[in-house]
Amino acid sequence: MATASLVLSDDSALSKCDHGLLRLERIFALVSGISVFGLMVLAVISVTGRNAMNTPLPGYVDWIEQAMPLIAFMGVSYVMREGGHIRMDIVVGKLRGRLLYSVELITTLCVLMLMILLVWGSWSHFDRSFDFAAPLWSRDSSMDISVPLWPAKLMAPLAFSVLCARLCLQLWAYSRAIITGTAIAVPLIADAATQARMEADQLEGQD
Repeated sequence: MATASLVLSDDSALSKCDHGLLRLERIFALVSGISVFGLMVLAVISVTGRNAMNTPLPGYVDWIEQAMPLIAFMGVSYVMREGGHIRMDIVVGKLRGRLLYSVELITTLCVLMLMILLVWGSWSHFDRSFDFAAPLWSRDSSMDISVPLWPAKLMAPLAFSVLCARLCLQLWAYSRAIITGTAIAVPLIADAATQARMEADQLEGQD
């Protein structure tokens, strides 16, 4: 179940940058959700066509390949902001204050370094596929209906770049928290009682 965010805000420049980036992250997450719905519609059309007229949707697998990066990557930065990624916090969950912020700073820096490498690698993969001089600007295409692959390959470096921006913002936030002792613009660890209360509040808000 999705819970309400434990990200604190104030009137600082850091918090304003957080909310500005959050607007972009929500758009990306919305695109990801629409892609999931679109694949569901395509599946219904393909299955209906196969069963009713023995003619499944042409290129169904090709469109799945195109949509996979949208589903897998576009919402990754939003989930990072909300603290929704799976993590092992048996040790980190017992830390408090500046020690916690220091550990989070180190781990966030490690993740940022990895994501920078992934941006570089995924962009190179896209660059090998894209060519202004080629038909449909593509050097490669899908096997069935020849859909250009470069739009799908572009989604990975684009989404990873937004995630890098989020990680840089969190490095700023944790550095500030080490100095001030107060963390804003980063997801805070909640105990079981707090999570249960947040879930109850969310359900009450839907009534």
